[in-house]
Amino acid sequence: MAILLGILVGILAVIGAALVALIARFRRNQQRADAVWDEFQPQPLGLEPVKRLTVMPLVDARTANAELAGEAAVSYLVEADDARVLFDLGLNGQGEAPSPLQRNAATLGVDLDAVDGVVISHRHLDHVGGFRAQRAHTFVLPDVLLEKAEVPVYLPEPLEHPTASVQVVERPQHIAPGIATIGPIPGALFVLGWTPEQALAVNVAGKGIVLIVGCGHQGVRRIVERAEALFDEPLYGLVGGLHFPVTGSAVQRIAGADRPPWQPPTKDDVYEAIRYLQDKGLKRIVLSPHDSCDWTMGAFKETWGSDFDVVTVGQRIEFPRNSHEESI
Repeated sequence: MAILLGILVGILAVIGAALVALIARFRRNQQRADAVWDEFQPQPLGLEPVKRLTVMPLVDARTANAELAGEAAVSYLVEADDARVLFDLGLNGQGEAPSPLQRNAATLGVDLDAVDGVVISHRHLDHVGGFRAQRAHTFVLPDVLLEKAEVPVYLPEPLEHPTASVQVVERPQHIAPGIATIGPIPGALFVLGWTPEQALAVNVAGKGIVLIVGCGHQGVRRIVERAEALFDEPLYGLVGGLHFPVTGSAVQRIAGADRPPWQPPTKDDVYEAIRYLQDKGLKRIVLSPHDSCDWTMGAFKETWGSDFDVVTVGQRIEFPRNSHEESI
């Protein structure tokens, strides 16, 4: 009994030490993120208007039909008039060949070879192509882009790749005509640590700025404040993830928590974000289900009504909005 008790005490001591270390790391990262945010002075970034913006989800948790593969990850084809950007690279959690991203693109008739560039929001496994890629500090491009070194890949922090033309984004900049990155904004997560993340902005003529977000680890307020500082046009819409798995899986709730120890987002946090986005005048929200739960999406739906949609693989998201969303 004494031996078992000693083992138990030892295990608890190790767990306690690990928890203390995580809390200490989180507080350092949080202080660092706040300092970076306070010190950075964004300069206005003119963004030419486009007549039409289309976001085609190629990877996300929901699909338009059974022919398409769903996974809790992100990859969107962003088309602003003639510019085409691939935003994030999915997960491929089963290590399939071809990957869900490539299979869905083929099913939807999307020519990945025609993209002008790739933007990775942040380096988490569900955005860079899987756990192995994240661990190796790299990313997994679709096969058709592997040999196209002239296609740039824009990253919020340094990652390695044998063929890609890697460009580390340090501040807001243009990516393609009518498309800009608002620049990396660091987030501090309790388990996942230091997480710089960038979002895209597109200026839709007659509407305003539409933000395209990966997970929103930067925080809704900082995303919006950065966009307001960069552009004269009003904010109009937001497409993508905001990481509100209030009633979702324990893994999502804990891994992405930004308050120690293991304090996940609450319903009050969701209501606060909704009020904030309302106050900022956003007219349309299309929320990704890959990192938000059904309850959260229901709360957004109650607020925006017919101007709320759920990101669904195979269903085009269009600005200005047609009378119906086109799906295969």
